[in-house]
Amino acid sequence: MSKMEFKLVPDPSGMEKSDMVAAEQFTTSDHTELNALKFATSDEKVLCGVWECAPTREEIDAYPVHEMMTLISGKLTLTHPDGHQEHLGAGDTFFIPKGAPLVWEITETLRKYYMIVE
Repeated sequence: MSKMEFKLVPDPSGMEKSDMVAAEQFTTSDHTELNALKFATSDEKVLCGVWECAPTREEIDAYPVHEMMTLISGKLTLTHPDGHQEHLGAGDTFFIPKGAPLVWEITETLRKYYMIVE
């Protein structure tokens, strides 16, 4: 990153292709996944930016990082091991702790602000 920016902008300008989601996890023919990294520590243990992804479904045994997110647009369903579901949409802010088991299902193309800490 060449300059320091403090404001996160939700529009897709400056977003680049991303490959965090495996092809088989997409649930439609749209495999769009974009990321705009806005901040990273030198060891990349803290990341902050904007991420967008088409509908997907992933069973996660242990969430790989601590992550706080605010949804800008789209819809997401998180299913806990006991079957309890949380339905999230634009404006919702939530946190997933590292190690949490869950099913992550984007049901409508999602764009979010994120802050990740390993």
